[in-house]
Amino acid sequence: HLCDGDVVLFNRQPSLHKMSIMAHRARVMGERTFRFNECVCAPYNADFDGDEMNLHLPQTEEARAESLLLLGVHQNLVTPRNGEVVVAATQDFLTGAYLLSRKNVFLTRDQFCRLCAYLSDANEHIELPPPAILKPVEMWTGKQVFEILLRPSSSCPICLNLATKNKSYNNKRESPEPLEWCADDGFVVFRNSTHVCGVLDKAILGGGSKNSLFAVLLRDHSKAAAAACMGRLAKLTSRLLADVGFSIGIEDVMPTAKLTAGKSRIMENGYQKCRERIDAFENGTLPPSPGCTTEQTLESEINGLLSKIRDDAGEICKTELHFLNAPLTMASCGAKGSFINISQMIACVGQQSVGGQRIPNGFIQRSLPHFARQSRVPDAKGFVANSFYTGLSPTEFFFHTMGGREGLVDTAVKTAETGYMQRRLMKALEDLTVQYDGSVRNSESNLVQFRYGDDGLDP
Repeated sequence: HLCDGDVVLFNRQPSLHKMSIMAHRARVMGERTFRFNECVCAPYNADFDGDEMNLHLPQTEEARAESLLLLGVHQNLVTPRNGEVVVAATQDFLTGAYLLSRKNVFLTRDQFCRLCAYLSDANEHIELPPPAILKPVEMWTGKQVFEILLRPSSSCPICLNLATKNKSYNNKRESPEPLEWCADDGFVVFRNSTHVCGVLDKAILGGGSKNSLFAVLLRDHSKAAAAACMGRLAKLTSRLLADVGFSIGIEDVMPTAKLTAGKSRIMENGYQKCRERIDAFENGTLPPSPGCTTEQTLESEINGLLSKIRDDAGEICKTELHFLNAPLTMASCGAKGSFINISQMIACVGQQSVGGQRIPNGFIQRSLPHFARQSRVPDAKGFVANSFYTGLSPTEFFFHTMGGREGLVDTAVKTAETGYMQRRLMKALEDLTVQYDGSVRNSESNLVQFRYGDDGLDP
């Protein structure tokens, strides 16, 4: 029934925006699973952990044409909500592009040609650019692979010009701004499809930006050009990672001796300051902040001290981690995770909170029976000094689950509330249509807007 190249509608519940149902071209393969390019995960909000999706097969030629022109993925690379690219590189693709476009990547002729074959499935005409290094061995840079990716040969009409900052631009806050001379290769420049400088990360290849690579391709060239580059990037980066290997193990989160010593020093200082504040409160010598009781003042001061402990412990991580550390690579190129996640694994998990406060009293005058009554020390109110690497103590574990439970309940409640809100909104607006005179009217022909959206733009 279904043949290669047929137009199919693909949908994932809950359908919250128009990109939750799009038209794809089918390719019949073995096994009983749906598969599609990971770049299209974001609009569907899909992941490969057991999601179920629906496939519809338009039967008439009119339905097929309408599906491709209105619902086709190429027509929906940009969200109508704010004009940002929503179909773009994610996760592995960002990591691979980041690793390949760094300053220290040089490739011999065979390596370079292999990558060119990877990105084109070895069936495109490719013209090799001149090597970056001529003697003693001809070497090409990783950045030159991206020139091939954009413009495989001189017959290709794509001429891309782009100059923008990436995630790692000017971290040291230098003044005047370094622009192209950024020490971390943080300023990306493409001139006539030549990749001049800058390392590629989420700011350049990811979604949610209007001056990313794909947004510029879409604006200056065509949907097909942007989609073709996205396909090449997906093939190139996933095969590159399969070649060079990229994994995370327990040694990636092992703290060094220097880090452990620094952390214990920070903890001791922080705890000492907390003890001084608590003593001052109990002696009645703590001056209250404006508009607060002494108790509120104490809580806010302790909260400040404890969050500083976690941040300082995290800062030590930054200096101690090797630049090839896998979690650090993922966080710095924007593929997955953040610096907070890394410092929680290596240094310190930090203060757990319930309802924006430190852990409340579950027993009489104390949070758990393991502590003295009316104790205000960090440990008794949910501060986790251990990291996930060293392991949490029983009381820390319990406080951590309290904080986590709140997050889960919050998510469930929010989903229910927004779902009902969306339904009421749809019920109110379901009879609005755009008439042939360009006005928006309801089922009783009452005028709602003179022109759709007051500008008549097609979403």
